[in-house]
Amino acid sequence: MSLDKEEFPNLRQGDFRVTSDPDPAYNCLAWAAGVNNEVWDPYNGVWPDDLPPDDSLDTLVTLYEGEGFDLCADGSLERGHEKIAIYGRDGVYEHAALQLPDGKWTSKLGFEEDIEHARPESVAGGLYGDVVHFMVRRRRT
Repeated sequence: MSLDKEEFPNLRQGDFRVTSDPDPAYNCLAWAAGVNNEVWDPYNGVWPDDLPPDDSLDTLVTLYEGEGFDLCADGSLERGHEKIAIYGRDGVYEHAALQLPDGKWTSKLGFEEDIEHARPESVAGGLYGDVVHFMVRRRRT
């Protein structure tokens, strides 16, 4: 897999590994919450009826709060918990990534592959904007 350096300026060869084939059955928002069979999208996918159909960061935070996540200070590893990083710019979300039990991170790249990356910042800075929020919940078994 070759990633565009303009889209992912912080992602370097050896800093990530591909962990799945492309799959249009789910997207990054669902993947970050542990769902791999739905596209979570306010315009063309599954979206809670009680949330506005928009792409604001506030709405996405509310969506994840409904999944048991709470805002937290950082992406440091906490035993027994899982964290997500929310990326965006100008008040709009662009991406979400999930922290794995070993402290690495996983991202679904649109409808393309899933990748494992060392840090949340690895996929920041280009297409997805910057990490603007971290959220945490007790790890589900």
